[in-house]
Amino acid sequence: MAELVAVIASTHHPFYYRASTATGEDRPPFADEWVRKVEAFRETLTRARPDVLVMVGSDHFHQLWLDNMPQFLVGKAPFYDANFYNEEREFGLPRMLFKGQEDLSSHVLREGLDAGFDLAFSNELRIDHSITCPIITLRPQNDLPIVPVYTNIFAPPLPRPKRFVQLGQTIRELVESWPADRRVAVIGTGHLSLELGGPRQFGPHGPDPEFDRKAVEWISTGDIEGCLAEVTLDSLHLPGNATHGFMDFMLMMGVAGEGRKADYVDTYDLFHTMEAYFTWYPNGGQA
Repeated sequence: MAELVAVIASTHHPFYYRASTATGEDRPPFADEWVRKVEAFRETLTRARPDVLVMVGSDHFHQLWLDNMPQFLVGKAPFYDANFYNEEREFGLPRMLFKGQEDLSSHVLREGLDAGFDLAFSNELRIDHSITCPIITLRPQNDLPIVPVYTNIFAPPLPRPKRFVQLGQTIRELVESWPADRRVAVIGTGHLSLELGGPRQFGPHGPDPEFDRKAVEWISTGDIEGCLAEVTLDSLHLPGNATHGFMDFMLMMGVAGEGRKADYVDTYDLFHTMEAYFTWYPNGGQA
């Protein structure tokens, strides 16, 4: 059977690539510290020596739109193109090509359906920065096959937070039941408090530092019950209009497990959001 060797959750700031590669007067003052933090975080995946990456993210209305919006979708293609033109234009992100792990995608879909999740799938999925940015930060050589999993955090009606946790728990079971001698890392990205296009978008930190503090505590300590007691679809409007992306962090808490403290935690306050990085090693901290 496959071995789950790392569970990793992070934000996916699309400006990291441009900031980290800029030089001279174009390099922002926060870039060096950001790069230092990302490179330390990257090492937590490297030491796990994965063979395959399951990548959890959310399409930013690039490929999926209101004419057909699945709640949870699994890619099952041999290859995945990325990024989209506006991401290249606005963020300087490069064109990328990923190899798919088709047999794991098929396993997740078949067994996921039997586990009570009516998962959608796509054989022609093109992926955006919610998945490509974590590859750039964690595995820039882009040498491992992936299984992309997309969640709907944008277009109501949304699944409730508990359903994200349940999907995370199921993804772990499906990875560990995959009949292949492979080392698998599950990587998911979301947001802490975040405002897009609203009055709180730009400031010295995220729009709701108190929510961010509690969120980091919930995630780092594996306090799923405490998180679910406070976080609802309605409450997530309060910390910022794009904070529903936090439910992807809750999904990753489900993968890691109730009460499972993170083996690695780091954060970085940027000009309008808090970056956050978490790693769990399911076998007790030994990669």
